[in-house]
Parts: sequence; C-alpha cells; structure tokens
Amino acid sequence: MPPQRRRRGAPEEPPPGRRGRRPVKKSKAKKALLWTGGVMAFVMVSAAVGAYLYIEHLNDNIQSVSDDGASTGGFQKDKAINILLIGTDKRTGAGNGSYGDSGSAGHADTTILLHVSKDRSNATALSIPRDLIVDVPDCPTTQEDGSQKVIPGETGVRFNTSLGQEGRTPSCTSRTVTELTGIKPDNFMVADFNAVKTLTTAVGGVEVCLGKDINDPDSHLNLPKGKHVIEGEQALAFVRTRHAVGFGGDLSRITLQQQFLSALMRKLKSNDTLTSPTKMIKLAEAGTKALTVDSQLDTIDKLKDLGLELGKLNTKNLTFTTVPVIDNPAEKVKATVVLNETTAPQVFQAIQNDVSFTEVKQQKKKEAAAVAARLKGTKADASEVRVQVYNGGAPAGSAQETLTWLQTEEGVSKSENAGNAPATLAKTTLEYAPDQADQARRLAAIMGLSGSAMKPGKSVTNSQGLPTMTLTLGKDFKGAGVSLTAPTKAPDVEKSTADKVECAK
Repeated sequence: MPPQRRRRGAPEEPPPGRRGRRPVKKSKAKKALLWTGGVMAFVMVSAAVGAYLYIEHLNDNIQSVSDDGASTGGFQKDKAINILLIGTDKRTGAGNGSYGDSGSAGHADTTILLHVSKDRSNATALSIPRDLIVDVPDCPTTQEDGSQKVIPGETGVRFNTSLGQEGRTPSCTSRTVTELTGIKPDNFMVADFNAVKTLTTAVGGVEVCLGKDINDPDSHLNLPKGKHVIEGEQALAFVRTRHAVGFGGDLSRITLQQQFLSALMRKLKSNDTLTSPTKMIKLAEAGTKALTVDSQLDTIDKLKDLGLELGKLNTKNLTFTTVPVIDNPAEKVKATVVLNETTAPQVFQAIQNDVSFTEVKQQKKKEAAAVAARLKGTKADASEVRVQVYNGGAPAGSAQETLTWLQTEEGVSKSENAGNAPATLAKTTLEYAPDQADQARRLAAIMGLSGSAMKPGKSVTNSQGLPTMTLTLGKDFKGAGVSLTAPTKAPDVEKSTADKVECAK
C-alpha cells in the first residue's frame, strides 16, 4: 500500500485496508530520487532574512510518515549518515495515470541507500535492484488509531514488495534494507513521478548525454545521440526508459538513473542554480510538495541541518554503485536476481566501516599510518604469545572455540579462556602492553586483526601470575580462523562518480 502521509501538525491518516495477495507485475516505470534539490533549496531559503512566514508555509507543505522505530532515530552531525531514498511507481498526480498500472499502490521501485562519511569527505549512493530476491522481515506498522499492527514478513520475494504490498509502508522497506545490508538507515525519503517532473523543471532542466539514438515507445523517449537538456515529462521519460539502453533490463536502467542523478548534482552545485533566487524558491516549493519524509525529518529546520551536511560533499567523491547481483539460478526464464555472495558482503562491509569508494587521500593516509604503526615490526613466535580470551558479544562458546583453535592449530599454547567480558563490544579488540607489541603482531597475523583492533594499553596477569594480553571477541567475530580484518579499500565493483559526464549507451 502507499506510504501513509500526513501534513506537519496533522494526525496521521489511516492506512488503506489490507489487500489480498496478487501477482507482482514487472513495472514499466522507474524514476530517480531528486532529494538533493529540495534539501539544498531548504538551506538557502531558511537562511534568508525575514523568511519566517515563508518557512512556516514550507513546513506546512512537508508530508511525513511514521518511521515505526525502523530508523536509528535520525541522522547526527558527528557521525556517518545513512539516508534511504525510495522512489515509488505510484501514478498519482496530473498526467501520470497514462503510464500503466494506474491503480498501483506504489512499490519500492527505485531505492538508493546514501552513505555519507563521518568526515563528510565522501559519499556512496548504493542502488538496490527492485527485482532482487530478499527476505522481508515482520514489520510493526502504525495504524489509524495509533496502535501498531505487525505485518508478517515473507522469504524469497522481490525487494520492491517491501513497500505497497500487504499494507507495508516505507518503514518496512527500511527494515528490509537493514536485513539485507546490515546497515540501519537514519532517515528515509519517498518520491513519486511528480518529483522527477517538478524538480527538474524547477532547476531549468539537467544536461544528459546519449551514446546512441533512442526511440522508446514504452517510455516515450525520443532523442538523438548527443547532449540534451531535459525537464518535466521528458526527464521522466529518460529515467523510465529501459528497453532502449544496455541489455534492456532493470540493471541497465539503474545505470541510466545514476548518470541522471550525477547530472542533477552538477546542476544543483552550479552557480546558475545557487545564485538564482527564483530557482531556489521553485526548488523549495517543489521539494516540500514532492517528497515524503519520515517522522524524524519532518521540519524545515531538520531538513536544513541535513542539507548543510550534504552540502559539504564534493561531487568527485560521490560514488554511485549497485548491489552486486547475479541472475537467479532457480529461474529458467531470467526475471529476478540474487545477491552475488562473493562481492555483495564486501560492499556492505565497506559501507559499514565508512570506507570510501573514491580515492580520498586524507582518509587513506590516516588508515595506512594507523595500520603501519601497529602491524609492522618484529613478531614473536606463536609459542611465546600469552593471551586471555574473553567473549564480548560473539556467539556462545566462541572463547573456547578460539582457544582450542589457537592451541591445536596455531601453536599459541600459552592461552586461557577468561569467560565473558564485562561489557559487550561491537568489534574484536586486542589490548597489550608496550613490551608485548611483538606478541600482539603475531596474534594479529594469526587472527587477521586490523590495526584498529589492536589497542596499546596494559597487560593483565594470567593464572601463572605472568603478564598476558587480553583478546576480547566482539559481535564481528565470525568463527575461529576467519579473518577479522575490515576492508581498507572498497571492492572493485562497477561505479561512477557524480562529477563526470557519461553518455547512456
């Protein structure tokens, strides 16, 4: 079902009744999320002197839907930011019913997880294919009377059914993304067809490039090879076209949409937009009317703060990429995709660890220095390593499993099981005294510990009264013998950056 929207200060509207299950059609439509335009406009307008009444007007435009506890509670200025951007295939709005499926409740047709690094030096926009087979978890969802109804989850279904199916709202899409990637969004934004048309018109069009002539009767895009400035209906046709680009499938269209968003970013950053009061006002109006936000992001002040954080980015360090997938091996006629189990976890882990997909020199330098300082140098023999192993959040029995492996497989005979740690840790750590650095380097090599996992500190005393290191297994522990080194370089996947002009082929 469609997201339940409310105006700021108004009670939440009741969700439509639960519908019977129906086959999920492959939608003929797709659109890119034009979140940045509205946010940047909020920043400019909010800063204007004497703009109080107009800001109140924009506040009244904002539509929101409950996050149902699916988010972190909202982005924070001193932490990395994860915003879930959802484009629906809902055909509401003037002129949109003719695109087919006019009665559609609106599914998660275009979904992007935007990760902005803690230091704001870089960002990654991760597209999630609508036809990716996922598990949708149980979703507590706010009802008309304020109570919560748990919508049962499903296994092995298309990602786009996480919204609009069985009464699911955007908070359910957010939970599904967390289930899929291990990354919990701070906030979400939702846009429909009108967002593409109104926001591109507000900035006076965006420039795109075609590597070949395109005449697609399905999307109604008819443009010759070369560069074009598009807006309104033509912009919608551009991001909807599928059969005329690449291999004619959804993944090819995702690439097209990423190119479109890059072009939009460049236009929004240009002086032509930022120095035009008329364009900024139009953006503010269009953005507040076209986007639905979660209940943690429902005022101009909150959107302004988010816009200020996003405004620190340089487009050359904003990378667009897509969740790595392969054709569903269970299908003879290929219609859906499944995770590439080799590459996808690397992408998710890179984002979780705030690793840039662009060459950000300062960040790489810091990481390299930390690793070099702690991991390089002489290593003691395994037989000389003294360590106590604590369980600080790993599965039950992990400390004993690790101890047995260290003693029988790796020759670390001077090791002990110290039981449960006094506190739970997200990541595994190894604390050691300065004179134990050679022992620490040996154990780090055996365990696959990163430099950040090594904590110079002090030693403790083991059962023989001898100084010993402390290894605390955190929630990231995957089993004895499994490397714990987090990636310091993003995996080699297809990607593009927002500062480069690319032509659709």
